[in-house]
Amino acid sequence: MLSEPFLTTRHEDGWDIPLLVWRAAEPLLAVGTTPLGGGIGVRRWVVNATVPMSYHRDDPAAHLAELADGLGLAGPGVGLLTGVDVAEVVARVDTGVRVWATVGLGTPVWAAAPAPATPAQRVGTVNIVVYVPARLGDAALVNAVATATEAKAQAIWELGLPATGTPTDAVTVLCPADGEPAPYGGPRSTWGGPLARAVHAAVLAGGVGPVVPWSDRRTG
Repeated sequence: MLSEPFLTTRHEDGWDIPLLVWRAAEPLLAVGTTPLGGGIGVRRWVVNATVPMSYHRDDPAAHLAELADGLGLAGPGVGLLTGVDVAEVVARVDTGVRVWATVGLGTPVWAAAPAPATPAQRVGTVNIVVYVPARLGDAALVNAVATATEAKAQAIWELGLPATGTPTDAVTVLCPADGEPAPYGGPRSTWGGPLARAVHAAVLAGGVGPVVPWSDRRTG
């Protein structure tokens, strides 16, 4: 089981900056596109950390590992970064599947759009954390990431944005490491269906209203 996240802060560059932390009662199997703990493997915790819009580090995995160490988190885990305030996380539950999303849509893009002439300002990021209460097979885990991404894109389209996401979105799906593996994670599968609905609802709710980067909240 993955805990509800707790909100804490770390002191960095003169600021008390928020981050969310989830702990697992037992090691969980995870898949992710995250800077730290991406791929497939057993994970013990998740961190979703706000960073100021002035963030300039080019080693996000090392930075997240430092944050985890400062929090006393042991063993392998999952780490995500975002430019929005993680205190505004949106949680949704559907048929036992639990989803938490921090939604920043300041740089919406079509996935297959031509590359811009200049890099876009990094405002936001949609980070999605999913807990499925049943063991998923490896292929189902990968499919669950695709399903979550499809549901996110549907929500963004329904919000009226001509986009499928932002350039820096990340998702992780966690499930028990033991048990008979469910073979499918698509949107019409036993677990993929509620996953899609919960992700869609969380991103839709989190995307309502203007995107305000965390640093702008702090400076008023």
